[in-house]
Amino acid sequence: MFSIIALLCLFSAVGPATFLNIIAYPVSKPWCRAISDYIVKVLAPRVFAILHCYMDFHFFGYNESKKILPEQYIILSNHQSLFDIPCYMKFLKEREVRFVAKDNLSRHIPLVSEMLRVQQHCMVPRKGSPMQAMKVIEDFGRRVIKTGQIPILFPEGTRTRDGNVGKFYSAGFRKLNESTGLPVVACALDGGYQIRDLNRIMTNLKNGSYRVKVLKVFDSPKTKEDEVYILEESRRLIQKQLEKWRALPSDVR
Repeated sequence: MFSIIALLCLFSAVGPATFLNIIAYPVSKPWCRAISDYIVKVLAPRVFAILHCYMDFHFFGYNESKKILPEQYIILSNHQSLFDIPCYMKFLKEREVRFVAKDNLSRHIPLVSEMLRVQQHCMVPRKGSPMQAMKVIEDFGRRVIKTGQIPILFPEGTRTRDGNVGKFYSAGFRKLNESTGLPVVACALDGGYQIRDLNRIMTNLKNGSYRVKVLKVFDSPKTKEDEVYILEESRRLIQKQLEKWRALPSDVR
């Protein structure tokens, strides 16, 4: 019963804005941008509130961990589901965040696709040469430096299936580092892998949770060796944090 109520509330909250955004994108980019900003600042927190009320779903944003954050930085994070996007928007609500994502997300995904395009997130082409992909990331890096936005990179390159941290790939990180020269922040998130499939989402949202925490700030890497170290250490710290969270008693997990 509560699942049906939650679905109805979610649809009433995000349905109109989603529909308007789809219509607005080909007609007026400023309108679409305004709707997308409304989705990020108003609707994303509202979605989490609805899930908490009707599904007892909890969001744990470790705000104390944000005290070590510098003025501008690159986030390296593990990746579990599309919910990672609103999760980081909620966690870093004081800042404008921009994601590095595959360009297939910029098409045919309600609520997400138009927002990613009009807000100029980094849409890396899946097809084409690696040189094209690196050029997209380079241009994105220069853009976020000018705008003061926070770039978020998922070095695994895809969503994990079992919740453990996969291999961190270096190419995108190196190009983003070259084009920004920013400090690097390792962040861990957990909870999304349990709701990554549509057939599991409503079942696992019930009494579920999402957690996000800043783990460590690294100085901007100057050499390839520095970049390799940061990737390896970030992956190790994230996996260690996931293990700590999953060792919590089930009533607080």
